[in-house]
Amino acid sequence: MENPFTDEYFMKKALQEAEVAFDKGEIPVGAVIVIDNKIIARTHNLTEMLHDVTAHAEMQAITSAANFIGGKYLKGCTLYVTLEPCQMCAGALYWSQISKIVFGACDDQRGFQILGTTLHPKTQVVKGVLAQEAADLIVRFFASRRK
Repeated sequence: MENPFTDEYFMKKALQEAEVAFDKGEIPVGAVIVIDNKIIARTHNLTEMLHDVTAHAEMQAITSAANFIGGKYLKGCTLYVTLEPCQMCAGALYWSQISKIVFGACDDQRGFQILGTTLHPKTQVVKGVLAQEAADLIVRFFASRRK
């Protein structure tokens, strides 16, 4: 039997979180962290609600997952996030030693790749999973803000 827990499956869960952020007036970025096919953190951007520029979905997910595990290192965990992590989040992910990062849409202006931010050498990166869906949500959000 085929494993139903694919990167697409968990990215859909992250997209659900991004929709929650959208509905709250937050930039629609969602994230989940998974270990052994179990979601241990489910978050979205909270920068507006918390008045905190560091309250990105990834930062919230790192904190939640670390609390769940009871330790600061996220070895064996995978982050699914709808938008490529920024430099700040990539730095935090480096220190968390997360095993894998899967992201949807690239951020060609503020993403860690364009800015040359280094991830932990053991962190595997998969990009472009449900990228169009993630990008469409961001475009729709900013279009609604301009009206």
